[in-house]
Amino acid sequence: MHRLLVFALAGLVAQLVDGALGMAYGVMSSSLLLVYGLSPAAASASVHLAELVTTATSGISHWRLGNVDRVTVLGLIVPGAVGAFSGAVLLSSLPGDLVRPYVAGFLLLLGTYIVLRFALAAEPGIYPATPIRRRFLMPLGLMAGLLDATGGGGWGPIATPALMVRGYLPPHKVVGSVSASEFVVALSATLGFAVSLGWSPVNWLQVGALVAGGAMAAPLGAWLARRLPSPVLGVLVGTAVLLVNLRTLCSAADITGAARTATYGLTACTCLAFLVHAIRKSRRAGPGGEEALQA
Repeated sequence: MHRLLVFALAGLVAQLVDGALGMAYGVMSSSLLLVYGLSPAAASASVHLAELVTTATSGISHWRLGNVDRVTVLGLIVPGAVGAFSGAVLLSSLPGDLVRPYVAGFLLLLGTYIVLRFALAAEPGIYPATPIRRRFLMPLGLMAGLLDATGGGGWGPIATPALMVRGYLPPHKVVGSVSASEFVVALSATLGFAVSLGWSPVNWLQVGALVAGGAMAAPLGAWLARRLPSPVLGVLVGTAVLLVNLRTLCSAADITGAARTATYGLTACTCLAFLVHAIRKSRRAGPGGEEALQA
């Protein structure tokens, strides 16, 4: 029962951040499942199965709040679905013990990218009316879907920052569009795992706990997309991903004792410095950023 409560709380927090920032549910949930001993394929399959409910709830919430850009969603879903299905089949054919450190390393890189992207990069202030071209959306969707299935999370961490860098949409539209298109990606990845892996590795109680927590947080996360400053949330997400996956990598590299403690401490202190910088940047953004921090 204690483990199920942990999973429900993790699903709630992950979806709250994911709905507000357009990333983190898959990365944080799969990281937790890896810590509890699931193979990379089973962890990714479980997360994508849970996302069938959480992404649908989140997408509807974003759509009702006007956070979705239709052109962007339509440009992402087809290549994202192809990439997710292919990634699921590829991951299912690889041995779990061999893949685990590489998946953790991939998630560690995603966490580092999230921290740097949202702490240091400037957000555009003016957004053109021209839509994002499909020649950009198609390879982005394909790559994000592929890495999402193989890493258990990657759709949001790759698609959201890439779209924000383009500067065509305001942040809440990027978050809403990525979240809305993720349902098709989760469905395709789930089908890929079902074909190549079957349902036997899935722990249905754990999936149910992730769904319960995520479904409750989805509407609030969509609302927060308009309220909270993305730099602060981005750094917090990246920090959580880094600390969780450091455990797997330290175990794989046989780093123990004082060396492991020092690794955790250095990472936490570095991320704390980036968090302080992100808070200051949000406050300098003007009255809107100040109000968002206080909300």
